[in-house]
Formats: sequence, C-alpha cells, structure tokens
Amino acid sequence: MERTESMLAQTRPPGVADVDPGSVLLPGHDVPLGRYTTVRRLLPQRPRRMVGAWCFVDHFGPDDVEQRPGMEVPPHPHTGLQTVTWLLEGEILHRDSLGNVQPIRPGQLNVMTSGNGIAHSERSPAVHPPVMHGVQLWVALPDPARAGAADFAHHADLPRWRDGDLDCTLLVGEFGGHRSPAVVHTPLVGVQFELGGGAPTTLSLRPDFEYALLAMSGSAEAAGVGFEPGALLYLGSGRRELTVRGGAGARLLLLGGTPFEEPLVMWWNFVGRSHEEIAAAREDWMAGDRRFGVVADDSAPPLPAPALPTTRLKARDRTGGLHG
Repeated sequence: MERTESMLAQTRPPGVADVDPGSVLLPGHDVPLGRYTTVRRLLPQRPRRMVGAWCFVDHFGPDDVEQRPGMEVPPHPHTGLQTVTWLLEGEILHRDSLGNVQPIRPGQLNVMTSGNGIAHSERSPAVHPPVMHGVQLWVALPDPARAGAADFAHHADLPRWRDGDLDCTLLVGEFGGHRSPAVVHTPLVGVQFELGGGAPTTLSLRPDFEYALLAMSGSAEAAGVGFEPGALLYLGSGRRELTVRGGAGARLLLLGGTPFEEPLVMWWNFVGRSHEEIAAAREDWMAGDRRFGVVADDSAPPLPAPALPTTRLKARDRTGGLHG
C-alpha cells in the first residue's frame, strides 16, 4: 500500500523531523533520451516525487555503444534546477550557453546551475569508449537561487576514502567527515559506495534527512530489502544509521537531503512554481529569447518544446499533493 504523509504520526513536537523508517522499492521505467539512448527514470514517480531537493533521477546503461553514436541530446533549455552528471563508464561532452565545452569521464562530476535559464547539449564524442553507464540527476533550486544567474562547474577531484569494505566517493554535500567542493543550495548529499563483498557495513545518517539508495551495478541489500541495478530504494527520514551489504564491485548511490517544502511544477525541462511560469519559459525558448542564450560550439538545431497540455499545470508538493 502506498505510504502517504497522512499515515505518519501527527503528534510530533514543532521542529522535530518526520520519522518514517519504512522503505519503498521503486522500479524504474524506460524513457527515450535523444535518438540513441534509453534511460530508466526513477524520480519522479507517483509514490515518491522527491528525495530532499533531488527531483529527478535517470539511470542509463551499461550500454554497448562501440558501433553506435552513444548519447546525442541536442541543445535544450533548463530553469529552476541544477543538473548533476556522474559517469561509471564512457565519456560525454557538455556544451552550454555560458561558453563551456567540457568532457566528463568516470570519477568526475559536472554540476550545471540553470538559475533563471540556461541551455546545453550532451553528446558522446565521435571517438568514445565502448560502454556508457551513468546517472543524470536534477536538484530543485529554492527561492531565491532559482531566479539567479546560471553557472557551471566541473569537479575532477572529489573526496574519496575507504570505510570498512566500502570505497566511498562524495559527489555533493557532506558525509563521513568529508565535504564535496560542489555548490548546492539546500542541505543535500550524494555519495557513491563500491562494495567489497565482505561483511555488512553500517553507515551513519542524519535523522532530519530523507534518503534513497540507487543500485547502479551489482546486487545489494539495505534496510533488509534486496534490490537490483536500476531500482531506487526510498528509505524515508528519521534514520540514524543504515546497514548495507552486497557482492564485490556492487555500486550504490545514496541520495539525501532535508525535505524540500516548496511545491513545484515540473514540465519538460523546466522546474517552476506555477503554470504561468512554465508557459513563459516555454514561450521564451521557442522565441529564441536571450534568457537561454546559444549553446557554444554546437550547430545542431535546438530541441523544440512540446505543446503544453490542454489542462492547467498544477504545483505538487514532495509527496505528490496538489497545490493551486
């Protein structure tokens, strides 16, 4: 049965975080991305729209691209979010309307902040590794950051350490006494664990964070639930620790953050707060407004926005409840 906020205890004192130690296993569904890539979309889903400010999770691969173009996503816009790109295998060339042209390879992190508007493209280079595997994540920007300036950062050197049988790499936020150089705008964490296949390992968590664990490769178990690559285990909030175990080489991505309380309208590549805001962003993109700029060194035609739905777009909170 779907767990909703109404099922949680209503007697907690003011200022105390929701306590929800239950877990929900969320299978992904396939979505085409560009002409040659299919991703498994894990957020948003009806049972769970967000994890902290993480509002969008796509897992792709491992795909054999030796005789294929690989990723081919032409110039397209974003508003109100950060994109976080993390590769396990392969190479992608990022280009954006700020003038950045930056390849990303395994172990490196790209963080693009849209602010009020940015455009970018993502393509595998002509000569690329034979396998592509990674994740594309979105982080919802709070007020006032979502109306601010666009930005892009490439991080080739991230905190890495060993914890028992785990090899840890911190993408964003703070974890295990380490801090990522990536700039975020809400309390947030993203950390990869590569399992050694030995005894279970217990991780320390923040009870005011809600968490989810993505299996990227290999079988694993957490909170007594087994899951396979391409599944997202939502862990709720209120946890102070989490025990994980799995086969040698299994790779997991822990995502977490304080619950994001601002209702969102998410449509196409835009994250906003109202139908009017999304409609204005679409109109600006289709009109070639300078709000989004021109993607550097990419002559491909920009991706046209789809038609807006015939019904009004409604803001939803992190549990899927409608607002406005």
